[in-house]
Amino acid sequence: MDTDLSQDPSIAARDMAARAAVANNQIDVKELLLGTSSLTPELVKDLERAISGYQVVEVRQNLAELDPRASKGGSDRDRAVAGVVHHMLGRHEDADHYLSGVAGDPIALFHHAEALVALRRYSDASKRYEDAATAGYDGVHCQLSRAGAARLQGQLDEADEILTSTAKQGGATRAEYCYQRACILADRGDTYGAIEYFERAVDMDAKHSGALFRLAGLNDLMGNDDEAIHLYERSLSKPPLFLGALLNLGLLYEDRENYSAAAYCFRRVLEVYPNHERARLFLKDIDAVGDMYYDEEAARQQRELENVMRIPVTDFELSARARNCLERAGIDSLGDLTKVTEAELLAGKNFGETSLTEIKELLNQRGLRIGQEVKLDVPQKSYFQADDLSPQERATMERPVTDLNLSVRARKCLSRLGLSTLGELCQRTGDELMSVRNFGVTSLNEIRQKLTEFGISLRND
Repeated sequence: MDTDLSQDPSIAARDMAARAAVANNQIDVKELLLGTSSLTPELVKDLERAISGYQVVEVRQNLAELDPRASKGGSDRDRAVAGVVHHMLGRHEDADHYLSGVAGDPIALFHHAEALVALRRYSDASKRYEDAATAGYDGVHCQLSRAGAARLQGQLDEADEILTSTAKQGGATRAEYCYQRACILADRGDTYGAIEYFERAVDMDAKHSGALFRLAGLNDLMGNDDEAIHLYERSLSKPPLFLGALLNLGLLYEDRENYSAAAYCFRRVLEVYPNHERARLFLKDIDAVGDMYYDEEAARQQRELENVMRIPVTDFELSARARNCLERAGIDSLGDLTKVTEAELLAGKNFGETSLTEIKELLNQRGLRIGQEVKLDVPQKSYFQADDLSPQERATMERPVTDLNLSVRARKCLSRLGLSTLGELCQRTGDELMSVRNFGVTSLNEIRQKLTEFGISLRND
């Protein structure tokens, strides 16, 4: 007997929901995860869109319903979809759990290999890439990924040979080839060559997460914070999520005092790994900053002062002599006048007491004075004498702080203090370090632990 499907309330409701989803340019997440559609490239792309967009919560909710079904006698399709989604969410152990039991599905096999790489099981991953190619996945891409697995095992020559062989099959025209070539160059110490190939990879594929992540890290190390933030953000626009990118981006946000964005990054890490120690400590530091007293009046006065400092000296009716002298000295704003001394001004050609008095009156009218921002170089008191140290102790104290291999945040904080050697660092107390912006308990404990490895400590520790 023919059935009029339009009269079935559940069918009609599902149809309306599907039309609404299309109208809102949304993905039918429930159908993707709990339906019967095979694992296809189109389905994977839809999953990527849902996870990288505003539907990630829906993905998690439906995945919670799919998990028990896939675990208890579910179909290969259920296990494959569950494994791929877990991999995209950064839950690589769960992905391995489901995908290790899937055979013959090229997409599932490839994602399993990717999850194994994330778990640092490189030999297993290499074998799984071969299985994926045999099952029908893009053979060249599998070979390029195998090169990456070999490189991560320290087998640079083998990785190089694999890339060379794929180049003959047209692999050199792919973003993944440029990315893997860049990684090999970076591992061999050719930073600038690596940057060139990473940038080629991004030019070929604007969403290549690996290349974007590595470029962001290099810019971070070179102090290009704006570019690093931009690249980290782009690297997170496509799953699977790089937990390293979330952590590094969170630290950069925190350095900019964008605490809400930093906390979001650390929470995303904890969603995947609830016991991730560094993320928990970083988030604790953020919460501590949020509890600090904020003097709104002092902040307002500081903003007003900064606005006054930016006023150009050309806005005032100065004598021709004073104006010419300031121009020759490269003084453009009132703030510049607060950073020089009276002696420095008088040393300028034709700059006499009359011009000095004129400038003083101008600044006094705005609550400023010449030289108020000049920083006097007060030598740091030394709490140990070089003559009192043995040659071995002296060599330790003269080592650069870079030998501590600190995290980006701790390294930047020491840079703000102008500390370049272990001896200079050991002359500081924990309280002095904690007074630096964004220097929290996590960074302090990190420095204490690193110094202990050298047999030294902070002052008063």
